Amino acid sequence: MGHARAGKHWSELSTRRKIGTVVLTAAQLALTAAAYRDLAKRPPAQVNGPKAAWGLAILVNWVGPIAYFAKGRRTD
Repeated sequence: MGHARAGKHWSELSTRRKIGTVVLTAAQLALTAAAYRDLAKRPPAQVNGPKAAWGLAILVNWVGPIAYFAKGRRTD
């Protein structure tokens, strides 16, 4: 009975896949940092809901920062 592997090790990936992984990781980190920076500078009255909740939501990979920028900020 063999064991199924969840994925390949870094050394087994092609150069193209490694570059794609690095680029996507950098984009995700930049988006998360931008969301946190905006949240930190924005007064609570300009945030839809508690800032602490948005701070936790931003940690959810791509969904959190995108949701914050789409729904978390007040523009009035």
